[in-house]
Amino acid sequence: MSAHIMRAAGTAAAAGALTALAAAGTGAAGAASTAPQPGPPRAVTAYVLNSDSVTPIRTDTGTAGKPIKIAVPGPPEILGAMAITPDGKTVYVANHGFDTAPADTVIPISTATSKVGKAITVGESPDAIAITPDGKTAYVVNQSGTVTPIRTATNTALKAIAVGSNPRAIAITPDGRTAYVANFNSATVTPIRTATGKTGKAIKVGIWPGYIAITPNGNTAYVVGTGNGISGTVTPIRTATGKAGRAIRIPGFPGAIAITPDGKTGYVVDRCTIGVTGDTVTPIDTSANAAGKPINVATCPSAIVITP
Repeated sequence: MSAHIMRAAGTAAAAGALTALAAAGTGAAGAASTAPQPGPPRAVTAYVLNSDSVTPIRTDTGTAGKPIKIAVPGPPEILGAMAITPDGKTVYVANHGFDTAPADTVIPISTATSKVGKAITVGESPDAIAITPDGKTAYVVNQSGTVTPIRTATNTALKAIAVGSNPRAIAITPDGRTAYVANFNSATVTPIRTATGKTGKAIKVGIWPGYIAITPNGNTAYVVGTGNGISGTVTPIRTATGKAGRAIRIPGFPGAIAITPDGKTGYVVDRCTIGVTGDTVTPIDTSANAAGKPINVATCPSAIVITP
């Protein structure tokens, strides 16, 4: 049956249903009136990470709330990463510190009250946070070479998990079973089984891996190796086997990566570094694991997001 015939059939069915309601008279109207009515749209809040605070923004009104101050010592650039639980109840903020005085805490914020909870001690220089799809565990990547799981129900840190040298990024599969950690200095990715906290065999990738994204079906993790400033790589990893595929060469100084909701294309930004001015985004065909023609954008792209 062609698409337009299917649409016509659906329209006819809907029209028939409406006719039946009208013919039923008062009884139908009475039944309809008792049906649950949709309430007002749920207010959605965006949270913005600042140097020493978090600002909530009401998306329905476009207004910013009072910044939530996070009292930590040290200069600006102290807060390094942020993540929110799937139920929207808690925001976790990593207190990274700075090179000469690294910090080692994660601060929970209640979104219902905007109150800051007790700081949770993790490893040195926490740099990234990812939360499992069920919201039960937050995984904090510490540049000191560990990942600290946090039980979100109690805000309790569990035993740290040793990974590679200078880990920088983490992504969790959609089924929540495995976390993948990119180790910048080791040029490896460490898989962690979330059920046990055990690590798998380190997976070799391109040099200076600092970004990672997983396809929506969970089949492939793409790891960006920033390279030498002339070119870098994106290494696909089959999550079923933990095997790395052939590295995909990316021009320039690749950075952030995002994957379309249908999983067919990844997009990698070409960042700026000393002596190198990036101004492109490179698409990757995930079916062939091949880079397409770079897309010209403005100077020094640093992040990318894709509409749902």
